[in-house]
Amino acid sequence: MDLTEPQIPEAPTATGHPRQLYMLFFTEMWERFSFYGMKALLLAYMVSELKFDEPKGYAILGSYAALVYTMPMFGGMMSDRFLGARKAVLFGGVLMTIGHLVLALPQDWSFFYGMAFIICGNGFFKPNISSLVGTLYADNDPRKDSAFSIFYMGINIGAAMGGLLCGYVGQQIDWHYGFGLAGLFMILGLVVFALGRKSLQHRGLPPQPEDLKKPLVAGISKEMVIYAATLVVIPLIVALFHRYELMDYIMFGLGAISVVYILTFAFRMEAEVRNKLFAALILTISSTLFWAFYEQNAGALNLFAMRNVDMHVAGVALPALAVNNFLPPAWVIALSFLFSRLWPFLNSRGIEPNTPSKFGLSFVLMGIGFYVFYLGCASSQATGLIPLYTFVAGYFFIICGELCLSPIGLSMITKLSPAKIVALMMGIWFFASAVGEYLASKIGALMSVPAHVVDNPVLSLPFYANILNQIGLWSGAIGVALLCLGFFIRKLMGEVR
Repeated sequence: MDLTEPQIPEAPTATGHPRQLYMLFFTEMWERFSFYGMKALLLAYMVSELKFDEPKGYAILGSYAALVYTMPMFGGMMSDRFLGARKAVLFGGVLMTIGHLVLALPQDWSFFYGMAFIICGNGFFKPNISSLVGTLYADNDPRKDSAFSIFYMGINIGAAMGGLLCGYVGQQIDWHYGFGLAGLFMILGLVVFALGRKSLQHRGLPPQPEDLKKPLVAGISKEMVIYAATLVVIPLIVALFHRYELMDYIMFGLGAISVVYILTFAFRMEAEVRNKLFAALILTISSTLFWAFYEQNAGALNLFAMRNVDMHVAGVALPALAVNNFLPPAWVIALSFLFSRLWPFLNSRGIEPNTPSKFGLSFVLMGIGFYVFYLGCASSQATGLIPLYTFVAGYFFIICGELCLSPIGLSMITKLSPAKIVALMMGIWFFASAVGEYLASKIGALMSVPAHVVDNPVLSLPFYANILNQIGLWSGAIGVALLCLGFFIRKLMGEVR
């Protein structure tokens, strides 16, 4: 495809944001529909359909989640050095489409291969579409945090619809139909980007287009070698799913390499750039713990909702899997508009919290949410079923916490990273999510319910209650610590807020 064709002039929008933001918004919205629609089904499918025991299900879910957020480091690096963000997004989208459609096949081999395609595709797609949003604004443009909040709303509109529709179709009709529905919407996201990419003008092009086309091996161009090497990785990932106990070593090793790489790069830079990278690294590492707690929603809280939440409304039993996967993004949609207006409003009055303070607040608010879940458990011991309104209320606080960290983190990376490694830094930001997701599977496994009590809510409830309480307390404590360290981190950030 020719990415050097004549460019379309930019046009302003009534919201004050570039119109390219909304093309990226819809691309990401449909891609997240497919991604979260599929993810909503994974643990329940393994436990209910494949008959894996819960610890094995958590381990495989953790391996998938860790790998799907680790690959953006490599996809970001390939984009920075060779492909450019636009080619990377298109290639990643194609791989993810294939993965979703493979999952829809009712074959023994399709489950692990489908996930492997999605892992590789997400590695190219995820960091690069987020970095493209950052390229639309100058580093200190006050619209930038607002833009990422709008973009984040698109993510969650897709996630809400995907979790609800795919969760319902998968649980109530057929698991593979649910996976197939996710694939159809991935195709839609790919089409939106392919049609709208020219409006990005010079943004996201390969750094050295001619070098990318030069033959590298046996007359094959560097670009084709990158694509072929990615396909070779897929069976290796499948093999890793069968040896998931190796993931402890892989995640520790990659984490250490990432930190060493950023520190090495930072010490070669002048003091101002070095300090900004230190600040980005501190906040990125802290986000690992946030995701370790937050991502219970895709694992333990899925099973908790199915077993220990009263899903009856006006005498109608709601599908628990769909409800649990709908609630987080639904709250994000409801609250994103508020938060996208809140930050500029506070900024105009000189009282907007700085980025470290927002991170601290995110942990405090999430801790409150998990403690609400625990209080629901403590007051429902007689029946073993917590009220649905308590479940909804707990998610309200958790999502308020998410909105203080996740979109702000995306914006923070683009502000604090040197231009030549911004996609790599975005990949490392998502790798922190990978480590968090992997830790989430370890925490979730602590809530595993023995097979002989899974159908008895009174007996299964205590397996969840204690860990929910511990998550609430630890999250609150970490939030207070970050608020206390905020002044130090803020100094490292220089002029960036």
